[in-house]
Amino acid sequence: MEIRAFRPEDEHDIVSLWERCELVRSWNDPRKDMLRKLQVQGDLFLVGLIDGHVVATVMAGYEGHRGWVNYVAVAPEHQRSGLARHLMCEAERRLRALGCPKVNLQVRNGNANAVAFYRALGYTPDDVISLGKRLENDA
Repeated sequence: MEIRAFRPEDEHDIVSLWERCELVRSWNDPRKDMLRKLQVQGDLFLVGLIDGHVVATVMAGYEGHRGWVNYVAVAPEHQRSGLARHLMCEAERRLRALGCPKVNLQVRNGNANAVAFYRALGYTPDDVISLGKRLENDA
């Protein structure tokens, strides 16, 4: 798998991938999320390609205290083949190069497969409660 930064021509394929991976929610406009990411560390919006086709994504970021990972997706027909692990390793490598000491991520309740995947990569539950507040309504 080739890993590179997002390009505008990837947008349609990425939205389709995220929909197939059930990452899109009615309160998040994926196209707006992409545009927002490109304004802040756009080089950490990574795309995985096989034979020139988008098959995986990860959005990473670092705000000086913690790194964050979002929109980890692998096309269903390529899942369980090591692509997500490879993409996460690259995201972690790039975050580490920025001086990032710790990476955080969130997994939706009930997504046992994702929890098992991240645990296999060395992620452990933090003793925190995740809170959120919408500042902009995408719907």
